[in-house]
Amino acid sequence: MAGVMDVPAPPDEGEPTRARRFPVAPIVAGVVAIVMVLVFVVLAGSDPVTDDKADTPLLDRPAPTVVGETIDGASFDLARRRGSWVVLNFFQSDCQPCKSEHEQLVQFAGQQAALGSSGAELYTIATPPDTDEAVRDFFTTYGGGDWPVVRDYDGSAMVAFGVSKVPETWIIDPDGIVRGRFISEISASGLSQALSQLQASYG
Repeated sequence: MAGVMDVPAPPDEGEPTRARRFPVAPIVAGVVAIVMVLVFVVLAGSDPVTDDKADTPLLDRPAPTVVGETIDGASFDLARRRGSWVVLNFFQSDCQPCKSEHEQLVQFAGQQAALGSSGAELYTIATPPDTDEAVRDFFTTYGGGDWPVVRDYDGSAMVAFGVSKVPETWIIDPDGIVRGRFISEISASGLSQALSQLQASYG
């Protein structure tokens, strides 16, 4: 006797065939991952230099007193720099943004030196907890050092200018008046442009 083979019954025509469901969560996760990768690529390729300007109650007022010595032992008195445009860059050798912007400062210093007597004087203000040895090692590693580095290991200049986080860069005119403040990293072109605009309107 031949065996009987079970044959599945055809679907009821009155009942719609259910659509196959695809898992949504893996698709969403994949899209999010792609977006995150694209954001990372954009950020990695962008210029980290900000040229962020910041308000300060010192703007258009006489610059605070800064008296001290450079790491080479020379005396420094900001008040005696009258007659010259002065750029102060507050710095710390372990500060990552300071390392990132340093190449820009080297370029800026070269640009100003090429202008001769009309160029601005650049000074690095080395802040606590730095040391002469650490600062010298920094300039040996990253180059530059053609401008004076002033010790501020007690933080007095930082307090006088209201600097809470380095790097910060300040522009002071030949009359000793504060004309500009940049927080975070600067670029050589941005700093030069700001300086040129201030020089054009000076006097």
